[in-house]
Amino acid sequence: MESFEFENGKVLNDVTVEYMTFGTPKYDEQGKLKNVIVYNHGSLGNYASMKKIFPVAFKGGPFDEEKFFFISISALGSPGSCSPSTTDLKNKFPKYSVRDIVNFQKQFLKEKFNISHILGIIGNSMGGFVALTQAIEYPDFSDFVICGLSTYKVAGHDYILSKFVNEIIESDPDYAKGELTYSLIRTLRMACLAEFNFGLSKKALREMSNVELSSEFENFGNESIEVDIYDLKYCNECCMNYDVESDLNRIKTKVLIIACNQDPHFPPEFDAIPMSELIENSELIVRDSDLGHLFFSDLESICYELKEFMDGFS
Repeated sequence: MESFEFENGKVLNDVTVEYMTFGTPKYDEQGKLKNVIVYNHGSLGNYASMKKIFPVAFKGGPFDEEKFFFISISALGSPGSCSPSTTDLKNKFPKYSVRDIVNFQKQFLKEKFNISHILGIIGNSMGGFVALTQAIEYPDFSDFVICGLSTYKVAGHDYILSKFVNEIIESDPDYAKGELTYSLIRTLRMACLAEFNFGLSKKALREMSNVELSSEFENFGNESIEVDIYDLKYCNECCMNYDVESDLNRIKTKVLIIACNQDPHFPPEFDAIPMSELIENSELIVRDSDLGHLFFSDLESICYELKEFMDGFS
């Protein structure tokens, strides 16, 4: 895009947007796309996270690729799209909010596809923040929202986890230099390792031997150094400040909330269940799974419920 203006007034020019499409585009009488579903990934993911819905995109399935046209965008702040790393601005990149992510996406959809209305939006984890915020800020933009393994505000243990990650990063004096050093790579690894316990269920971790756990922990840390520490820091702060509790009554679209009892990030009793009570036109699916926060990778297990929900928008 030629430019993008953040809600704090900062403007960036020549903005990169990474995306992919999947499915079958269909048009109305005015030649506008009418069957678009936008997919939103989790923190520091990218467009490829949309692969989570592929197993239920078969003919006659909930997300039948012959019925729907999916657009998946690497969010503002995520590598591949406009971010601290891809712009090389590092710690001089403008601070951004979830509303900025929503507006970045909405502007791109308008400029690239001339889209002013979409059929629906799917959001997983941080993508759920984006989906709910879009439904609040632009209540007529979509007909439905699917919010998976997510919440309406970052609070309690999850807020403290984000604070802890911030403390680790800011404790390294090299962070302020805006250039990668050996010390920052080590700090990045430590900050990412703080997240290790918040993926699989406690039961799944308990059933691993200490040797297996140590190996998984080591691999997780080694893979994490592929992340840019500035991308991580900015995304972490964006999520840490997310809270739409008082605005949920502005949502007019139909909302499907998907949760997992074993999710260490967003336990249903604190997140999905109260959220479903605060959103008037919502449905709730809660399942048991050792995948925990990664349950969105097993949408096949709720294929029937998804199909029942999506039949209302075919």
